[in-house]
Amino acid sequence: MVGLRVISFIFLFLLSFLVLAYQREVQSEFLCPYPYIKVKVKRALDGDTVLLENGEKLRYPGINAPELHSSSGSPEPYAEEAFNRNRELTESKEFCLEKALKERDRYGRLLGELYFSNGTSVSEILVSEGLALVCYFEGSGQFFERLLPVQRKALEKRIGLFSFLERPSSQNLFIGNKKSRRIHHPYSEKAKRIKEKTIFKNLEEALKEGYCPSREEKDLFFK
Repeated sequence: MVGLRVISFIFLFLLSFLVLAYQREVQSEFLCPYPYIKVKVKRALDGDTVLLENGEKLRYPGINAPELHSSSGSPEPYAEEAFNRNRELTESKEFCLEKALKERDRYGRLLGELYFSNGTSVSEILVSEGLALVCYFEGSGQFFERLLPVQRKALEKRIGLFSFLERPSSQNLFIGNKKSRRIHHPYSEKAKRIKEKTIFKNLEEALKEGYCPSREEKDLFFK
């Protein structure tokens, strides 16, 4: 009789353990609302690009992280920090993917944002820590609008890339292209050819409006 009670106790204990383990597993998973897609990241490639488990390269629209391989041959300022942070946030993790209206960029990479189960995006974290700039790209308007308020708050902290706003060079005048939302130095050839332009009295003013440095001149802004 005693032996039967012991066996029953052990059975109930194991059953309870299995139920709790199952509940934890269910709770650890999250569902992605339509039209989001559940994906898993295999590894980070740089500060704003990852490789998904299905072999697709995914580029975050609405931001631009510093380049690991710049034209000078050296990483741009905070490029390694952005890459390491992106890797820490994403590798071997599952996310809800929201695709951009323009599904692919000119390099064939998938364009979309990754969201954690709490609704925070990877880009939001990178921008808030000064490891990426909000940049407008065709077909990425929804991401641009969401991330610009995040950048405005991050500008006040002067961390990461935004620490360059304390340098004298950031107090110069800059020429903005209203169509591309890129900024140029006043003396550059591209600035002279802009048809619809706006003038910013300093770099911070331009960044608050969502203008980011042109690819060709980016190294002149953050160094």
